[in-house]
Order: sequence, then C-alpha cells, then structure tokens
Amino acid sequence: MKFTVVGFWGGFPQANSATSGYLVQDNDYNLLIDCGSAVLSKVQQYVNVMDLDAVILSHYHHDHVADVGPLQYARMINMMLGKGKEELPIYGHVSDQAGFDSLTKLPFTKGYAYNPEQELNLGPFSIRFMKTQHPVLCYAMRITNGEKTIVYTADSSYLPEFVGFAKDADLLICECNLYSGKDGSISGHMTSTEAGKIAKGAGVKKLLLTHLPHYGDHKDLVTQASAEYNGPVELAKEGWTF
Repeated sequence: MKFTVVGFWGGFPQANSATSGYLVQDNDYNLLIDCGSAVLSKVQQYVNVMDLDAVILSHYHHDHVADVGPLQYARMINMMLGKGKEELPIYGHVSDQAGFDSLTKLPFTKGYAYNPEQELNLGPFSIRFMKTQHPVLCYAMRITNGEKTIVYTADSSYLPEFVGFAKDADLLICECNLYSGKDGSISGHMTSTEAGKIAKGAGVKKLLLTHLPHYGDHKDLVTQASAEYNGPVELAKEGWTF
C-alpha cells in the first residue's frame, strides 16, 4: 500500500496547492479519497486521470468535492480522444441527494452509494466507515489491504469513538484545523491536542496532521499533538508518502 498526500488545506487552497485529496495505491489499483479544490491538477503528478480506478468522498463540502466537476470533464475529453472507455465510479453517501446526483455524468463517471453500516470492498482495499461530528453528514474511513491500515478522520470535532475506530492503525490521518485550546465543537473540527489524544488512545504507529489552518505556525500543531502522543507526528504536505 502506498499513500500520497495530494492536498491538505482546510477551506481553500493556498497558492499552488490543494485542499483535501489523498491517493491510495496497491497492486496497480488507484483510489482517490476526496477531490477538493485543485486536487485534479495536483493528482496528475502521480497518476494519469484515466488510470484512476475509483474515487470515494467523505462528504460534500467544497474543499472535499470541488474538483469532481473538472475530473468529469477530464474523463470526457480523454474519452473523446479515444483514451479509455470505462466510466469512473465515484462513491459517496446519499444523505445529500443533490451532492450524490452530481457524481454521475454518463458515460464518464457514475455515482455509487456506499452503505456506512457495511464494509466496502474496492480493488485490494476494504473500507469501514464512522459517522463524524460535522455541520453536514460526513464519514471517516478505515482502509486496509490486509497488511497495512490507515484511518482518515475526514472532518470532525473530537469524538471518543475515534479511539476505537483508529485502534492499532499504521497511519492516522487526522484533521487538525485548530490549535490547542480552541473549541471546534460548533465548526466540526479538531485541535492538535485532540489529534494527539486520539493517536495515543488508539496506539497508532504514526500520526499525520492534515486539513491545516491558514494562520499560525504549523510547527506548533506538531508540538501540541506530541504533548499527548509520543509517537511520530508529521504535518501533511503535498507529495508526502507513506
């Protein structure tokens, strides 16, 4: 399994970067997790658009889905040029019907509903879901290929259930939109201290802080998380791999 950060900003992308997008690869299978602003531009540094096997979305906020439309155009243009014939499956939840309906643009992409109560199998990956605490319905994901496990919190304020959900993961990709001492209960985001608390309780092997804020010194996020969790803590950056 190879994991690559495509984009990591919360809300909007800083210059020459992208919001949420992560590429997980194994056995020539390419899965894109979330497809936020500028992700389509950035992901092409790692994989051809026509070589994506599936996309899966945590929720329908713009910083996680803004580039679904450009992705559909990319598939359309490439297919018009004779570069591929198969539609790209995009998986999302159906609680936002308008958001889900936008995933289908036949014959280029087709939306598929995942059932958050059931495990989803995509290529070599098995994916479990957990409902998060966010202003819109959002799901965290636990992804394994049978050998390695990564957990992606997506967007959420702190929930004690994350500890069990992330138990013994090789990599915890935890949203960290707030510095220690802030209250993310209303905005639906976590602090550095809360990320560290989850990593410690779950006994994960590595913590990656993502969905980063647009202010302050990001190194402070690492210091604050490390006060709770004594394992390796890193900041997400474009091209970061596991």
